[in-house]
Amino acid sequence: MGSAASSMAAKFAFFPPDPPSYSVYLDEEEVGKLRMSNVEERENVDVLKVKTRRGNEIVGMYVKNNSSCCSSLTMLYSHGNAADLGQIYQLLFQLSLHLGVNIMGYDYSGYGQSSGKASEEDTYADIEAAYKCLQETYGVKEEEIILYGQSVGSGPTLELATRLPAATAVVLHSPILSGLRVLYPPLRKTFWFDIYKNIDKIPLIDCPVLVIHGTEDEVVDCSHGRQLWELCKDKYEPLWLKGGNHCDLELFPQYLTHLRNFISAVQKLHRPLKNNNHKQRLINNPHQIDQRTPSSRVSNSSSSSSRFEKSRRPSIDYKLKEVNIDKSRNSTDRLLKSRNNSEKPRNSFDRLGDIVRSIGLCNVVDCLKHPTAQT
Repeated sequence: MGSAASSMAAKFAFFPPDPPSYSVYLDEEEVGKLRMSNVEERENVDVLKVKTRRGNEIVGMYVKNNSSCCSSLTMLYSHGNAADLGQIYQLLFQLSLHLGVNIMGYDYSGYGQSSGKASEEDTYADIEAAYKCLQETYGVKEEEIILYGQSVGSGPTLELATRLPAATAVVLHSPILSGLRVLYPPLRKTFWFDIYKNIDKIPLIDCPVLVIHGTEDEVVDCSHGRQLWELCKDKYEPLWLKGGNHCDLELFPQYLTHLRNFISAVQKLHRPLKNNNHKQRLINNPHQIDQRTPSSRVSNSSSSSSRFEKSRRPSIDYKLKEVNIDKSRNSTDRLLKSRNNSEKPRNSFDRLGDIVRSIGLCNVVDCLKHPTAQT
């Protein structure tokens, strides 16, 4: 029974695009340089092939950000289950550009042009190989890593996070509590044959965690994100996107704004301080923190550190903060027009929105498909 359930959960978990959206080839002009087909070539993007400890060869892409903002940080991005690197190539490039970080994306075994077949254990080996590549090829240190996991990607993300206590931060985008809990939400106990037991791993994470989830997610209910956030040791104000589904969260302008604020906050906390006790005093004395209203904190990037510090109190002191977002385009345009330098956020949001729409991330199958979706 256990192995059958585990096999069933694994079968629902992985839907690599077939055929893959890209191929990999050698550049004819630059010796040893790999390129991806069907994407725009960019000089600051490296295409890589990396061996995993399980013998597979996975494809990765590294986007170098040349800005002076947060470019010392590198985001290791684990995508959802119905996408490959060719589909999210432009998305990762734009995220690097607008967040001011380097980004490493990779395809799981059996996805895109990565060899092998997808499994829980293989995704763990895949993210380890991608992280090792960042260390050895690009000199990235553990304390410079932001781990980002979308949907089923939250599994390998949290697995690696349990082994990287000095990591800068973790971002969980439409995460799952565990594989079986998506298929059977009332499940209260974690069985040994379950896959991606995120519910048991999240309390072990020491670094700041941001959770982003849509309130209308029809694939992975928002309760998954809420419960994971409640179990975090080091909480940052979550982003509950009202009306957001499983694959459209990048379309909301608050997605990019909240991510920028989070990265800015953790960047400040990881800078060397003259007084080593200063950080701990802020944590232990929340009255020192700016107590402005939530709405003013959301619109002011300088307050993101305040939201982070406030979230370090024990969870009993928290009131779950809803970020209410009107899904209509008119409301979005009004929000953008109300900001200073409105053209810049409008361009960032519109560009990301166009990319998400064009690559069709809102596939019928994504993450761990509900049984009701089967035909």
